[in-house]
Amino acid sequence: MEIEETRLPGVGLKHDLTTRSGQRVGVVSQRSGEREIVLYDRDDPDACRAVLHLTSQESEALAELLGAPRVIERLARLREQVEGIATEGIVLAEGTPYVGRTLADAQVRTRTGASVVAVVRQGEVTPQPAPTFRFAAGDKVIVVGTDEGVRAVAALLMLG
Repeated sequence: MEIEETRLPGVGLKHDLTTRSGQRVGVVSQRSGEREIVLYDRDDPDACRAVLHLTSQESEALAELLGAPRVIERLARLREQVEGIATEGIVLAEGTPYVGRTLADAQVRTRTGASVVAVVRQGEVTPQPAPTFRFAAGDKVIVVGTDEGVRAVAALLMLG
């Protein structure tokens, strides 16, 4: 699939793609964080049939819904393609040391060499959580690294 990128001076960026069925769709990313999803008219490629205006929070939620499962799928494919890479989902139980604390507090990368690439909470995925992300009981922490690094993250998160 090909995606066209167009800079919109003073506004932001526009990305257009054509679906398999031939429908053209665009996303206008404004500097404010707001987004517009544009559905182009099939007969007139310059005319819009519909425009959906999203706040920055709405666009983030939609991106998670559309993109989060792909993050997990890509990690699975990466694991198959690269020997020596391990991927693990570590579930945080109530009472473990990092429940209620941030990703930065854990210093996962520094202490283990592995990386937290996503967190699944109640079926919702947070890809690439920020250092300020606060863990909760029941979170499934998706980790990528060597086998040894992944085991070290599990020990760290579970034992402190």
